[in-house]
Amino acid sequence: MNRVLLLQAAFGIMAAMLLCVALLVPRMRRAEKLQARLGTLRGLVTRSRVDAVPLPQRIARSVGQAVLASGIVKGETLAELQRTVVAAGFRGARPVAVFIGAKVLLMVALPVLMLPLSAGFGPMGRNLLVAGAAVAGLVLPDMILRRMKEAHAQQVERGLADALDLMVICAESGLPLEAAVERVSTEMAEANRALAAEFANVGTELRILSDRRQALQNMGDRTGLESLRRLGGTLAQTLQYGTPLSQALRTLSTELRHETLMRFEARAARLPALLTLPTIAFILPCIFLIVGGPAVLRVLDLASRP
Repeated sequence: MNRVLLLQAAFGIMAAMLLCVALLVPRMRRAEKLQARLGTLRGLVTRSRVDAVPLPQRIARSVGQAVLASGIVKGETLAELQRTVVAAGFRGARPVAVFIGAKVLLMVALPVLMLPLSAGFGPMGRNLLVAGAAVAGLVLPDMILRRMKEAHAQQVERGLADALDLMVICAESGLPLEAAVERVSTEMAEANRALAAEFANVGTELRILSDRRQALQNMGDRTGLESLRRLGGTLAQTLQYGTPLSQALRTLSTELRHETLMRFEARAARLPALLTLPTIAFILPCIFLIVGGPAVLRVLDLASRP
């Protein structure tokens, strides 16, 4: 009985949250339309760009903005979420709102969708199924965002050595650090968009921030990659001590390529151990069948004779 009351209370809380969101979303939508019109008049945003956003994303963003405006998400949690979103390759406050809105919508929508499917279960099974669907809706966006973060980091690390080679060419041609970073960002836009976006952010911070070393350190803090931290530290030391930029970049590029080669060699060394189980499971039974099959058939033939 207590469990049923707790479940009813949980659904009451969810219904209250949905009611609050339903009341806040129209206001957020009106404010968004007003901002879009003001941006269009100022030449900052066009109507086609606003309409190009998919409808589910706009709904999730509106719900997320309503949740953020309510103050439910605290400062430390919001800061950690922003760092995770930035590490996944997204910029600005809108991806955070979309992420929070997706969590809220999935947490409410999945249990509602599971209610018809749980009709054949008992009360306990129905409660467990609905609760599991709510937990899955709450956890699923975190899993997707974590996967996107890992994919973004892998893509950035994959093209870093080539970007350093381009920076060496730019430095030897006489370009300063800011111009070299922007040039690399432009040239790498087609080959590696994630890395080009990171270098574009570095170039922007180098122009805006008063301390250029802080801008270089932020490059590694955004993605959490050790290679970018080393690149930022190398460039910061170059600016501080006046060492040749091209020589430092060439040394770092050689080290990164050597580390990449070592990782490939380590993966290749693991292949014999990884192939042991498939060999035992698929190849050895076939060999035993081919070698021992005729003998078994011969024995069965002899055993069947009178």
